[in-house]
Amino acid sequence: MMSVKPREIFIMGITREGKTFRPSDWADRLAGLMTQFRHPDCPAREPHLGYSPFCLPTTLGGVRCVVVSETLREIEPMAFDFLMGFARDNNLQVEQACLLDSTLEQLPAASGLAIAA
Repeated sequence: MMSVKPREIFIMGITREGKTFRPSDWADRLAGLMTQFRHPDCPAREPHLGYSPFCLPTTLGGVRCVVVSETLREIEPMAFDFLMGFARDNNLQVEQACLLDSTLEQLPAASGLAIAA
C-alpha cells in the first residue's frame, strides 16, 4: 500500500461518544461560513453560488462531515483555527486523510477515504 500525506481534515458529524451531531444540516452551515475563502490566484465568484474549495460539506458512509483542505491553513490560518475549534468545542471526531481518485474505483460508494498512517 502506498503512503499518502494527508491533505484534508475530515470533521465528522459524530461525537467522540458516538452520538450523531445535530442539527442535521450542520455541515452545510459550517461550510457556508467559509464560502469567501478562496485561493488568491482563483477568480472571485459570488459567495452564494458555491462553497469554498477548501471547506466542503459531504456525506461519507452515511455520516455528514466537512472536508477541510490543509491549504486553508496557509491561506487563512484564523479560518482554519475556527474550524478546528468548532470540532474541538463540539467534541467531534476529526480524521486526517485524503480522497483518492483511484480509491473511489476500488471501494464501495462514499468510502473513498484513505486514513493516513
